[in-house]
Amino acid sequence: MEAIEPGRILFRDPLSIDVDLDGIRRVDMHCHTNHSDAPVSVSDALREARMKGIGIAITDHNQVSGCIQAVKDSSRTMVIPGIEVSALDGPHILIYFYKTGDLQEFYRTSIEKKKQKSPYLAIRASTSEILDQASGYPCICSAAHPYGYLLFNKGIGRCVEKEYLPERLISRFDALEVISGGMQRYQNLRAVQLAGAYGLGITGGSDAHLLRDYGRVLTYAPSDNVEEFLDAVTHHRNFVIGEEKNLLDKCLMSALITPQYLPYLIPSIVIHYEQNIPRVKRFFMRNPESKEQKP
Repeated sequence: MEAIEPGRILFRDPLSIDVDLDGIRRVDMHCHTNHSDAPVSVSDALREARMKGIGIAITDHNQVSGCIQAVKDSSRTMVIPGIEVSALDGPHILIYFYKTGDLQEFYRTSIEKKKQKSPYLAIRASTSEILDQASGYPCICSAAHPYGYLLFNKGIGRCVEKEYLPERLISRFDALEVISGGMQRYQNLRAVQLAGAYGLGITGGSDAHLLRDYGRVLTYAPSDNVEEFLDAVTHHRNFVIGEEKNLLDKCLMSALITPQYLPYLIPSIVIHYEQNIPRVKRFFMRNPESKEQKP
């Protein structure tokens, strides 16, 4: 067990506190655009990042076109090549690449043909398979919102806790997202504990789907470029400052992203149904008495 050093994680609004940024870059490592399920254009995302003095990782769901555009169009803003992959067995996986070309190749060979009719939901690949594919590239795999969500099992911690996935999968990640803007405080605190228990790196991101949420959670690292930033995360030389969205912000976000899923309503229902069949079977296998009616 490796405790996370005091001071590496702070639950505060990062844009409202004074931090010595000499030689330090700060990046929101979990942002979405209209290339997946957010109503935010890449140009607006870059403009917001410049205005707030932050870098961004555009991690669209199972998609890289928004990130590629951002890398091409950014001049003064650090953009980390990334993607958020939704695994068939539940967890969401944030993958950060050192090189844009590697991100494109990974998407083309490992993601694109495995997407389903609801393109932002689970692809036809398990967590283990996705990690296997990513291991062939210089990259960082961070488990998004490890204890998310309330109604769906989209985090590695939650899936292991419910015995949907084996505990050994946790140690295959390079890092955990210890502050996710979309989670509640207790869920993020549990993610902090989990990262410490396994000696994993830490990342933080807003899970921003609206411009107002960009920069809500930031990851800080001594660096001048993407390579140095990701190296700092790998070697545990970074820190995370951020806070969670309030209930009103979450409701607003849900209302604005729901239209992105309406064209895929039926496929989305099918995917959720398929994801839950193995879980129901495991429940009955562990609890055979639940099959019997009590007199």
